[in-house]
Parts: sequence; structure tokens; C-alpha cells
Amino acid sequence: MNAASRQARKQPWIRRRLGVWLDSPATTHVAPFLAWLLLMVLLDRLNLASEAWNYALRTGAVLLLLLLCRPWRWYAAPRCTDLLPGTLVGIVVFLVWVLPELRTADRMPWLQELYLRFGVRPLGRLPLRPHLPPCDPGVCGWPLAWVRAGGSAFVIAMAEEFFWRGFVYRRLLEPDFTAVPTARYDREAFLITCVLFGLEHHRYLAGMVAGAAYGYLLLRRHGIWSAILAHVVTNLLLGVYVLYTGFHEFW
Repeated sequence: MNAASRQARKQPWIRRRLGVWLDSPATTHVAPFLAWLLLMVLLDRLNLASEAWNYALRTGAVLLLLLLCRPWRWYAAPRCTDLLPGTLVGIVVFLVWVLPELRTADRMPWLQELYLRFGVRPLGRLPLRPHLPPCDPGVCGWPLAWVRAGGSAFVIAMAEEFFWRGFVYRRLLEPDFTAVPTARYDREAFLITCVLFGLEHHRYLAGMVAGAAYGYLLLRRHGIWSAILAHVVTNLLLGVYVLYTGFHEFW
């Protein structure tokens, strides 16, 4: 047995079986996010467990795929200089997400009316607060509630960024998207990515603003890690906000 064969045998069984698939840049960027969407539909239709448990299962599956695919290998390592801009943009996006729906927005009814008319689905009204929120700690327990908050921040945000900013935006520019520098700007591709990212969310107007902010970081900081950090900060703040205020309509 030669050295190459011995090295191959040292790799985990799943990597030996799926090596070519796991070494495809497109697959490693798309698979975690695609798995999230498929499992969301499948588990909802099967209705085998509560929504909180379904979310935990989806989070675990996506985390496993991220570790297997390692999409970060196609990028330079994160830098300390990304901390401040990523954190600040994440906070700003969080505020954009929640401010239009605060009950204090009644002081500016014109702003809320404009937001309701053009910024959320279904149009014309605020998302309803669930009577028994499935991820409320009083319903599912604190462990699953924190899995919901942590999974959204540290797992799903990363899968989304590698898919939308890492793959979709650059794939619109070149078939070999890994050859496209993360600092390369194209207005049409940027707008398409922002719109599609926004339409993924019920609050699609805030989602488009978020997509533009994260995309700006990708371009300005010449790397994906600042965009990931901003997305993590936004989702983490949303999770803490939901658990603190009980406004589960944001989940």
C-alpha cells in the first residue's frame, strides 16, 4: 500500500465515500443551505415532532454539513479588523428589523403604514403573535429555546452567507465563481442577490436591506467573514430580543 492509499484510509469513512462531492466548491456552498430548506419542508409535512425539535434537528443537520463541506476553505482566514465593522453593521440591521414593528411606532403611524404596505408578507398587517409560541421557553423549555437562538445565529447565518454572498452573487458573475474576487462589484448581480435574499424572508423589505448591508461588507472588507459576523450579530440580537420581550413573531 503506497503513501497516498494509507493517507486516504486515515480519512473519515464519509469523506472517503463522498470525497469528490465534498471537494466541489459549488456543492460545499449550496448543500448546507439547501438541506435547511428541504428539511424545513419535509419535517413540517411529516409532523413527527414539535416545531422546536424540528428546528433543533435542522440545525444539527446543517451544522454537520458545514463541518463536512468546510466552505470556508475557499476564503482567507478571518481578521481582527473585521470585528468592529461586522458588529456595527449587525447591530444596525437588527434595528432595521425590529424598529418598524415596535408598539411605540404608533408615534409615527405613517412610517408603520408604509412598512406594512410594502415591507411584510402578508401585506397590510403586522405578523400575528402566536398564542403558544413553539419556541417559547415556557412551551419547549430553555434548552430548545437557546438552541433556536444559537442555531439561527451561529449555524443558519453562516450557511446563508456562504450560499448568498459566497455562491449566488459570484456565480452570477462567472461560472467559476471561486475565481471571482469577493471585492468585485457588479450592480446587477448585487441587486439580484439582495432581492432574492429579501424574498426569502417574511419581512422582505428588511431582508433586502440586510442583504445590501452584508453584501457591502463582502465588497468593502474583501472577504466573507465580516458579512458572516454581521449576520451572526443580527440573528443573535434577534434571538435575545425575542427571549427577553416575548415578541415571538420575529421567529
